[in-house]
Amino acid sequence: MDKFIEWIKKVDIPTLIIFLFLIALFILAAFTNVSIPSLLSDSIRRIGMNGVLVLAMVPTIRVGTGPNFGLPVGIIGGLLGALISMQLGLAGFAGLWIAVLLAILICTVIGLGYAWLLEKVRGQEMMVGTYMGYSIVAFMSILWLMLPFTNPDMIWAIGGRGLRYTLALDRYFGHILNNFLKFKIGGFEIPTGLLLFFAGSCLVVYLFFRTRVGLAIDLVGQNERYAISSGVNPRRARLMAVVLSTVIAGVGIIVYAQSYGFLQLYQAPLFMTFPAVASILIGGASIKRASIRNVVVGTVVFQTLLTIALPVLSQVTRGDITEVMRLIVSNGMILYALTRAPREAS
Repeated sequence: MDKFIEWIKKVDIPTLIIFLFLIALFILAAFTNVSIPSLLSDSIRRIGMNGVLVLAMVPTIRVGTGPNFGLPVGIIGGLLGALISMQLGLAGFAGLWIAVLLAILICTVIGLGYAWLLEKVRGQEMMVGTYMGYSIVAFMSILWLMLPFTNPDMIWAIGGRGLRYTLALDRYFGHILNNFLKFKIGGFEIPTGLLLFFAGSCLVVYLFFRTRVGLAIDLVGQNERYAISSGVNPRRARLMAVVLSTVIAGVGIIVYAQSYGFLQLYQAPLFMTFPAVASILIGGASIKRASIRNVVVGTVVFQTLLTIALPVLSQVTRGDITEVMRLIVSNGMILYALTRAPREAS
């Protein structure tokens, strides 16, 4: 009992409130006509969809530059990789892996530029990252209309130029991970391939932070002067962390898109950042420290909350307040994290 009380004391109050609210929604769902197995299936799918994007926050937080509010930079790289794969007419796992490979290459290049920019604005990385995200999305909204893609499934039917707002992935690599080794237990569906990819990504990042480069990134985030005295180059460590975060974001958007079944262009990348930042903060991370456990716990709680709130509250209130709740939870958690006293992640 004493250990449980001690654990409660370590949990952030907003996280505890959200967790209790989630339990209340499950109890409420039992008294409505909502199918709980269906809710759980959707929750599991959304966790796998969004998990890799949340994972992209870990490198920048651990190196001391805070959550990566420039997530759209990596997302744009991932979208370019997926679009080239579609233009080549690749389908199935070949299309997916080529898209991932291209995304890694493109994100590495643009990640180097993004890291150089953040190095020039030391101490303002989160604010500049936010502006950078808005800027690159606006710039790419113009380029999406001009890039020389010719696949009829991708361009506007009238005029024959410019990419559409939403591209269907059914004929390429849509749901390819979701359907891999998928199985059902009653009405509860497990997208095994999607969860394995998320788990594998977490394992790769975990092992990376056990390597010499990963430990150097950690050391710079904890104490830069001590890192310098130990022979670590802080600039190189920050560059590696930002590039790694950008690459993970690029891979994350491909995983998200294949699970959603569509590739969303133009303004869509802007709406990916705040939920990802909020998820890792809900999981117990701070703007100074983050772990894989924070990623998993935060993604599970945040995505399950959003998935269950829509049908359950629609039954109770006869209206949809999910979007309002998403904004309150995500923005509230970010505001709380930015204003509270810095402390170590749980």
